[in-house]
Amino acid sequence: MSLPRGFDVAEYRDRLARAQGRMADAGLGALLLTTEPEVRYFTGFLTRFWESPSRPWFLVLPAQGDPVAVIPSIGAALMDRTWLRDIRTWAAPDPKDDGVSLLAEALREAGGPVGVPSHGETHLRMPLADFDRLKAQSGLVFTDDRRIVAGCRAIKSAAEIARIEAACAVAGRAFDRVGEIAAPGVSLAQVFRQFQRLLLEEGADWVPYLAGGAGPEGYADVISPATDAPLVQGDVLMLDTGAVLDGYFCDFDRNVVIGSAGAVARAAHARLIEATQAGLEAARPGVRACDVWRAMARVAGADEAAGRMGHGLGMQLTEGLSLSAADETVLCPGMVITLEPVVRTAPGRIMVHEENIVITEGGSRALSPLSGADLRVV
Repeated sequence: MSLPRGFDVAEYRDRLARAQGRMADAGLGALLLTTEPEVRYFTGFLTRFWESPSRPWFLVLPAQGDPVAVIPSIGAALMDRTWLRDIRTWAAPDPKDDGVSLLAEALREAGGPVGVPSHGETHLRMPLADFDRLKAQSGLVFTDDRRIVAGCRAIKSAAEIARIEAACAVAGRAFDRVGEIAAPGVSLAQVFRQFQRLLLEEGADWVPYLAGGAGPEGYADVISPATDAPLVQGDVLMLDTGAVLDGYFCDFDRNVVIGSAGAVARAAHARLIEATQAGLEAARPGVRACDVWRAMARVAGADEAAGRMGHGLGMQLTEGLSLSAADETVLCPGMVITLEPVVRTAPGRIMVHEENIVITEGGSRALSPLSGADLRVV
């Protein structure tokens, strides 16, 4: 799937209009945004420079009018290539005034109260001492953002969904090539490194996340770093990737077996696929996240101790809702989520399977190339 990079200005204006409509309902004068996905969602400002913690970056969304970027001067040229025209800069980092005075002025122009994302999966990316100075210097009232930004981001546009699907296609092609890199005697660490190479060769911009595991009849967990232990005949190998294309993630995994598959691993994989299909059929508008979790848990034989079995997906590897027994978020068309059931195969061992789907008006649709019930042998 070949897509143009970035989005039309109309996409960003639609995002702004939706946010400003909710701001009007909530009586907010402005939103203050400080993190990479928040800033990028409304501007298109895409850079890996956020990896450096040395400089803060700010975006002001007024209740009326266009956003105002208050950013370090090193980002001016790139921000000028976005649709924003009001870009105010300072020479950062400045230990005496790291953008606080400029930001206070921009917020006073917009007026308050000022909403700041304050709920789950948010953080304030500026020093708390500077935030206190900002509140005092602006003279405005600060409050939470009433979940406005998260609510806007939860519903993806057709263009966003297309990018996630394109990222899934990249990972799907890389998974098809796992047989090139996995074999008895090859270390898991080497498989990890080579799989990242495959993802880049197939079109990923970068690979911020790669996890997995290997062992007989499954693995102990899905978050440990790879070791130099070699793969052996009969090992189940799982690779789980969060590869990025044009600023959007895919997040799904694949299990393969080295050499030959035992009965336990084959049965577990088939049950995982059945549980995933149950989640796919249950995921539709009006259904709660916890209902989808229960549909998968019944098939997988999992209880609440298994934790969440899926989550929201988009500009971040995980965002928004959790498919868990406790999350009552109602699914809506345009939400992109993962289905991630887990089964226990032996004491201290599990197998996990994950797919990416989008909620549609009539149900749901797979974005990742769905795996079959037969456990693949490499």
